[in-house]
This record gives sequence, C-alpha cells and structure tokens, in this order.
Amino acid sequence: MGEEWKKEAAWILISLLVVVGIDYGLRFAMATDSPLVIVISGSMEPVFYRGDVVLLKGVSPDDIHPGDVIVYNAPMYAYPIIHRVREVKTVELGGKTEKCFVTWGDNNPIPDWGEYRLYPTPYGGVPCVPAYAVDAKAVLVFPKIGLIPLWIREHL
Repeated sequence: MGEEWKKEAAWILISLLVVVGIDYGLRFAMATDSPLVIVISGSMEPVFYRGDVVLLKGVSPDDIHPGDVIVYNAPMYAYPIIHRVREVKTVELGGKTEKCFVTWGDNNPIPDWGEYRLYPTPYGGVPCVPAYAVDAKAVLVFPKIGLIPLWIREHL
C-alpha cells in the first residue's frame, strides 16, 4: 500500500506533463495561442455543431479567402466568433488601407457586420471584420468531443 500512492502520483504527474506538452506543442505548430476551440452556438450548422472542437491555424490576412472559416474577436463578445468569410474588402482605418472580411455563420441569414451593425474600431465602425481582429483559420473539426467541457462550463 505504501508504494501504491507513489505510482498513482507518478501517473498523475506524467498525465499532466503530456497534456501541457500537447497544448504547448499545438500552440507552436499551429502558430496560434488558441489552437483548439469548442463551438458554443449553432450558427455554423451544418458544418460545425455545438460541442464540436475545431483545430485552428494562425495565418496571415493574405492567406484568408472567401469560403475560409475564421475565428475572430469582437470587443462586445466574451468568446471568439467562428464564421465563414464571404467576401474580402479593404477599408480605411486610421489613415491606412486595411483588409476586412465580410463574415457570417452558415446558419445565419445575414452578415455579422454591415449597414445596420458596424464592427467597432478605434477609428469608427466598419461593415466587416478588420484583419487585426482575426485570430486563426479553421483546419479540422473533431465532432462532439467538446460537449462535456461545454456542459461543465455552462452548469458550474
């Protein structure tokens, strides 16, 4: 019995090291601070469902094209948004021309930002997602494996 706790502690330590190693390895390999995200809404159905985990890769704005699925941050939302790029535009921000992406979920009838709701920037609202707000591009989906962490986050 005396040696058993040492074996258990060793397994727990090894498991934690493996998880941390995978996390940091993915961050490095995928060039993003958040290589895995859990889909929390139905806005991208039928491509992504609530509870799906999406693998992300950091990319340059020049590597984002219509049809790509991107993850971006909006100042008024607590969680990043994962939606499809429908069009690439250019806008004036602070005297500079910047890339901007028209996005919306596959299950949504209208764009995220547009004539009636503008994406807020320090230079005023724009009708699309500025390139600086984009975190990454979706690469691969793991169906439903995020349901348990999603349920725990919502209920605790």
